Amino acid sequence: MAKGFFISKAVGIVCIVAAVGAVATIIALSVVYSQEKAKNNDSNLQPTKPPPVTKPPGPTTAKPSNELWDKYRLPSNLVPNHYNVTLRPRLTPDASGKYIFTGESSVEFHCAEATNLILIHSHKLTYSPVSNGLLARLTAVNNGDTVPGIESVWLQNETQYLVVQLKGDLTKGNYYILETIFEGELADDLGGFYRSEYTENGVKKVIATTQMEATDARKAFPCFDEPEMKATFDITLIHDLGTVALSNGKEIGQTPWVMLKMSTYLLAFIVSEFDFIQDNSDDVLIRIFARKPAIAAGQGEYALNKTGPMLKFFEEYYNYSYPLPKSDQVGLPDFPFGAMENWGLITYRETALLYDEEYSSNSDKERIATVIAHELAHMWFSNLVTMRWWNDLWLNEGFATYGEYLGAHQAEPTWNIKDLIVLNDVHRVFAVDALASSHPLSSKEEDIQKPAQINELFDTITYSKGASIVRMMSDFLTEDVFEQGFQVKTCIVSSCFLLPQAVDATGTALPQSVNNIMNTWVLQMGFPVVTINTATGDVSQKHFLLDPESVVTTPSPYNYEWIVPMRWMKTGAVQALTWLETKSAMKVTGNDWVLANIDVAGYYRVNYDQANWDKLLNALNTNHEVIPVINRAQLVDDAFNLARAKIIQTVQALETTTYLNNETAYMPWASAINNLDYFYLMFDRSEVYGPMQDYLRKQVTPLFNYYKDLTGNWADVPTGHMDQYNEVNAISLACRTDLQECQELTTTWFRDWMNTGVNKIHPNLRSTMYCNAIATGGAAEWEFAWDKFKNTSIAAEVDKLRIALACTKQAWLLNRYLEYALNPNMIRKQDAMSTIVYIANNVIGQSLAWDFVRARWSYIFSQYGSESNSFPNLINGVTERFSTEFELQQLKQFKADNAEVGFGSGTLALDQSIERTVANIKWIAENKNNVLNWFIAESKS
Repeated sequence: MAKGFFISKAVGIVCIVAAVGAVATIIALSVVYSQEKAKNNDSNLQPTKPPPVTKPPGPTTAKPSNELWDKYRLPSNLVPNHYNVTLRPRLTPDASGKYIFTGESSVEFHCAEATNLILIHSHKLTYSPVSNGLLARLTAVNNGDTVPGIESVWLQNETQYLVVQLKGDLTKGNYYILETIFEGELADDLGGFYRSEYTENGVKKVIATTQMEATDARKAFPCFDEPEMKATFDITLIHDLGTVALSNGKEIGQTPWVMLKMSTYLLAFIVSEFDFIQDNSDDVLIRIFARKPAIAAGQGEYALNKTGPMLKFFEEYYNYSYPLPKSDQVGLPDFPFGAMENWGLITYRETALLYDEEYSSNSDKERIATVIAHELAHMWFSNLVTMRWWNDLWLNEGFATYGEYLGAHQAEPTWNIKDLIVLNDVHRVFAVDALASSHPLSSKEEDIQKPAQINELFDTITYSKGASIVRMMSDFLTEDVFEQGFQVKTCIVSSCFLLPQAVDATGTALPQSVNNIMNTWVLQMGFPVVTINTATGDVSQKHFLLDPESVVTTPSPYNYEWIVPMRWMKTGAVQALTWLETKSAMKVTGNDWVLANIDVAGYYRVNYDQANWDKLLNALNTNHEVIPVINRAQLVDDAFNLARAKIIQTVQALETTTYLNNETAYMPWASAINNLDYFYLMFDRSEVYGPMQDYLRKQVTPLFNYYKDLTGNWADVPTGHMDQYNEVNAISLACRTDLQECQELTTTWFRDWMNTGVNKIHPNLRSTMYCNAIATGGAAEWEFAWDKFKNTSIAAEVDKLRIALACTKQAWLLNRYLEYALNPNMIRKQDAMSTIVYIANNVIGQSLAWDFVRARWSYIFSQYGSESNSFPNLINGVTERFSTEFELQQLKQFKADNAEVGFGSGTLALDQSIERTVANIKWIAENKNNVLNWFIAESKS
């Protein structure tokens, strides 16, 4: 990987891709087998318990504060070049019951500036003496170079450094080697070098595996753990006979192998008893690793079949060949994220890699395709071209999230999956980016220092907003021009933000440079609502906030104005691309109407004068297909959110749903359901609930009957990808609104499974069928599902059951399930936080989950990682329904009571929850009566 992908406020983006010929450097995996039991127990291979490393006591060794070791960023005076790391994980516990690993490491580094201090990251490692009682040894690469002696070595735990104080200065320009011997715990904390467990044929199996991003490589070995500190690696894994060892490079024995440099967060190594399948087409060895029964059952075949074509697609898209001879993909029983783009060794949750036709749904298959595509897209944005510091993480994840739709479309061209970015990412991130507590895509480096601050960046803004503005750029430049922008080896802002002063395919000149246009979207938070007055043609913009009375404290370099590309149509006829400054073109008379932001290509919402809104609503109710399907979804989503922001009336937003009894397309229905979920959150504990149920039942019944007829009374599933999704919507909403036929359907099928032991429910329908049957049932249904959950090894089925168990209306069962969530023997650690959120999504379980989290916050914070990326979702999930002054005070008290414990990566989410609760209180006060009256009237019409 070459370094240098960062945003400068003065010049924009600069990225440098090193020439391949200049990086003939080594990364290797050496595999050492323990051939005999006696050798396994050889004292030379066994770890000696190292003494604890502490800061040297006494006044002569006391260190002043505010030194380099008290800062979270490494100084630039030392630059790593190459690591030699030997690790031996123990897959059986020691006498104390702990799983450990031992290691030896040497790092060769260049001294860029003279210094008498070596800082190298280290976290939760203990060290043994290397020589002369010292915990490190320093030598020179060139034997003739002078090497200063080591004065002292200590751990600076707060900033996670191993500090080596020297008796003299290192010489500028010279190369040195630092050697250490260390031990760490192979814990089940899902970070660094960690332990995953599963049961196979009644026998517990243990895996040693890794997750280094963002700052956990330092938990595996001492290293310069920052993205731009790239180096090459020789990794040697000592492991038992019968296990297989994997790392980024190819197994080489003693023969070196050439590879590009890379960042520490992309390093990976695994020791397991996994099996694999492989394909060696196009000179790249592709292997899928997983538990032996999963491989034997063919669950890796789909991933294997789709990886090769997607990899080839990205090679052509970036005009840059995949630089490694192999791409291993591994499904892990315990993994904190969906997947991780380690170069040459991509790691996944099992649900993101393994597909079983008998158990996996259409959405399971889509997830596998998109996650694989996302990780392969990182071949360029992350692995080859890397952000300089984490403040520009969006460059990695935004481009990869956009790329996942391109890659998945290549794998499954009949799905029309590229349209789904609107629902999955654009609409999703709008909800967060419309808060005053949002943040820009790119922030200042000095604002992101601590590991918890870095982990906060792995959020919806980084992924979904990043993808949304990349998609917008691709649209106004055209895809061909956009794609050419990747096919450069060295790029400054105009070519990395895609081609200078370009003219798109329609011949419309850009109003400013691509850099200037995109900086308005990258360097300030939020997005605009564009208001069009079709009577005058006037077009204006304003920062869109869900709560217009909230105070924005984050300054903007552009005064919260954006350069806005606009694709639009007039009475069904698509017009040429224009920019917001254009006014007169959007003036219409008579029955003509304007619809802006065609296919939601732009990252903004649209409002109209009332006359144009009335014409659009009339078009929906008379001939809805005259409006493109994506824009039917857009009109619903924009209207509901404009109403929440007090720009239009809430009942006007509800009017966009009246046509749905004639709609069978997935995206408009999904948009409506997503927005009506907010009404459920606000009103499912109030008198509005009954009339709302009556209205929605009336609207969804035609859709339920449509799919009943289309599938022959549910005997088959629709053929179209999105039709399969909409069938699930029809059943889910029909059962949610207590349509009797739907409830009988789910109860009958689930009861048949209980009675016969044969599950006849199609995988597509299982999630909603399970949930509704458990919700209407009692303890027997719950216990049956729990038994199936505990005895099922198919990851996709396990997830469906785990989610459905949270649907019960029995409070005592939900309380028991909450207790199970924090018991790793019941619920895997990777699933603990999401299980609590699923319970909170249940109106019965929300208060139970909130009380549970408050009572156990100190335990959750300590046991599930103070820097866990799951904390934002947990905090948002258990507070999403908050809409009363009492709940607001509880939330503020929770923040105050735990100020000393902290919230880690959930700090921003907590502030956003408070802001959201304030907005909810205001919204209910202003809208409850009107909404109640509207639902009563419409349910009777």
